[in-house]
Amino acid sequence: MMALAENRYGKSRIRLVRVKRHPERHDFAEWMLEILLRGDFERCFTDGDNSKILATDTMKNTVYSLARDSSAASMEEFGKELIDFLLRRNPQVSQAEVSISEKAWEHLVTGGKPHPTTFVQTSSERGTTRVTRSQGGKFSVTSGLENLVIMKTAGSGFEGYIQDALTTLPPTADRLFGTALRAGWKYSADRVAFVPSRAKIRGVLLAVFAGHESKSVQHTLYAMGEAVLESVAEVEEIELTMPNLHCLLVDLSRFGQDNPNEIFVPTDEPHGYIEARIRRNG
Repeated sequence: MMALAENRYGKSRIRLVRVKRHPERHDFAEWMLEILLRGDFERCFTDGDNSKILATDTMKNTVYSLARDSSAASMEEFGKELIDFLLRRNPQVSQAEVSISEKAWEHLVTGGKPHPTTFVQTSSERGTTRVTRSQGGKFSVTSGLENLVIMKTAGSGFEGYIQDALTTLPPTADRLFGTALRAGWKYSADRVAFVPSRAKIRGVLLAVFAGHESKSVQHTLYAMGEAVLESVAEVEEIELTMPNLHCLLVDLSRFGQDNPNEIFVPTDEPHGYIEARIRRNG
């Protein structure tokens, strides 16, 4: 005998651009949203009964309609508004989850000042958030960033690792250290100043990456996560993923030249892949 196990459904890749038109400037945001619902949907699967199903097209339209009147200043706040709306109107839904990613648009600087209505996409970095709430429950908010590409040309080495018959990598006390950082941090409360908190966390991550005397990617990853927890009280835990974007030193000796750690070949396949979650004790 069979029984339906866990299930959920929703709408993915809902694209939204929102312009807030203030008298002195405009604010521009580009988001990608995903909505996932859990609830009393068993008869849809087993009997083809759609009477408790909210159409995914309706979810898409809800995003646009809610965005029109929303006062949310952050992805996190909009996610909370959207979940409240969906749970209030759909008692058959036991839990709603909204994930949002944001492209990196900023005001164009011209003449030394930000232009009030012109924007530039500054990098491939994306901000992220995942907001979840069950009927009658509290919000869970995990925010983050992805594809923050960073590189340092000093203060990094890799020595003292296992050397065996298959080892070809030479130890070094001076190497290039690049990564495409992905970070996700879980808040201990759902009422947080999300925009300044995000800026502070990002700043801490970058400052530690730049200043840390790295003995390995793992060593720097832990120092970055530890610094965030020490600096931002409302963060409960943080997960960091740091693939190693290698730059391989070119052997110029066959051309009668030296290479004092200046000429490299960049390669990202295959690459080292390091991740860890750092949390508070007690």
